[in-house]
Amino acid sequence: MEQDFSKFTAEDWKNYKPEIPEEEEKTEKQAAILEIRAGQGGDEAGLFARDLHRMYSRYGQTKGWKERVIDSNRTTIGGYKEIVFELAGPGVYDELQNEGGVHRVQRIPATEKQGRVHTSTATVAVLLKPKKTEININPADLQVDTYKSSGPGGQYVNKTESAIRITHKPSGLVVTCQSERNQLQNRETAMTLLAARLLARQEESDLSKLTAERRDQIGWAKRSEKIRTYNYPQNRITDHRIDKSWHNLEVIVDGDLEPIIKAMKKSDKQESK
Repeated sequence: MEQDFSKFTAEDWKNYKPEIPEEEEKTEKQAAILEIRAGQGGDEAGLFARDLHRMYSRYGQTKGWKERVIDSNRTTIGGYKEIVFELAGPGVYDELQNEGGVHRVQRIPATEKQGRVHTSTATVAVLLKPKKTEININPADLQVDTYKSSGPGGQYVNKTESAIRITHKPSGLVVTCQSERNQLQNRETAMTLLAARLLARQEESDLSKLTAERRDQIGWAKRSEKIRTYNYPQNRITDHRIDKSWHNLEVIVDGDLEPIIKAMKKSDKQESK
């Protein structure tokens, strides 16, 4: 129902708060750090990790998000043993927070001569990039090592020790970065990644102290087990948490994650009621 503004007094305007439809709400600018690691399945798992990175990267492009690779370790056939990257833009973490867990793929590898379907896995971790005031890190708790970068990069790679490895001694966490051309930038990026991991660990610790009932109310779920299966022979993606399937696998893996994101958001809303 439209509001009649012609009868508004000065006091009415002072107290007026327009109702914004849900689909038109402004989304907070966020940044999330995604870590994708090959699991079981050898080279095929590395290729699947590469495909997952491409899926999130392309989805980010459709949303206008900015991407920055923090660290990566390639396999000999072009996959990833692991890749860590940042996506920044409106609503990044809100949309991708449910992507964390074990992803499973079932398909015939290009190297399979007998046409057998192989099962491989990759893990995805989604970390909210913390604000500078959220995590305090004592420099005395850090061990910082430098080494020569490897991988693509032309004349800047393998010439100087610009790559950074930081060990947080109290927690045992180790982070690395070699994506930037100079040591200072790599150190700054590695510190950001370390802060994100420490924040995630702190949140898990805080939530573990709550009752199971309270955790359910706030919608927390680690969901670190197998969360989704990508079945290529049947052209089907199944999310096991909400027991829902989609049959346009190639399109989704090419970056059209919107149907899955919306389904997960709907499920979260229903669980929080």
